[in-house]
Amino acid sequence: MSLVLSDVTVTLGRGDTRTTVFAGLDAAFAPGHLTALAGPSGSGKSTLLAVAGALLRPDRGSVVLGDRDLAALSDAERARERREHIGYMFQSGNLLSALTSVEQLLAAAYIAGHKPSRLKKRAAEALEEVGLGQRLRHRPDQLSGGERQRVALARALFLGPELLLIDEPTAAVDRGQAAMLVEVIAERARAQGCVAVVATHDPVVIAAADEVVNPAGERVSV
Repeated sequence: MSLVLSDVTVTLGRGDTRTTVFAGLDAAFAPGHLTALAGPSGSGKSTLLAVAGALLRPDRGSVVLGDRDLAALSDAERARERREHIGYMFQSGNLLSALTSVEQLLAAAYIAGHKPSRLKKRAAEALEEVGLGQRLRHRPDQLSGGERQRVALARALFLGPELLLIDEPTAAVDRGQAAMLVEVIAERARAQGCVAVVATHDPVVIAAADEVVNPAGERVSV
């Protein structure tokens, strides 16, 4: 199942502050491998992830995941796509302050329509996969910045999404942890055949990617 953006135009802001981020963007992302979306801060990486993940509706154009144009869906349909088919890891983590690490994953499962009681073991295994087997009962304020990012990554991966969108996953971790996280993302993308796009400027991520593109959708040689 591929992700194809066609003739996408996005403008942000109002009045004198209105800025065109993309004008007629075409980009395609294949399933089963890791694509690094590389570029400096302010180049549109996060905006592209938001459009691809049905968080931001483009002014014009299509965003086709499989056979579904996410840009043409109603708000309720787009919300359902996000819950059921898209795993998103925000740069800030966006964890819920009152929940433990394992509860973060179970809450996502509940929102997607699953019964959390049946997924407790699987949630623990997902956290162990990112090196947090000893942090299952810790809340965000008891975790380091890098640990919070790893919880967010486990949550994004947990339900086996068709589309995995990750924003700067290695920003708060050391080089050893960065390599481990990238390996987990790449292995999951290849094993499950999902579309995996990682916005980054980290050479560790770029080196591990199967393909590198810029926010204009153009392939980059590294």
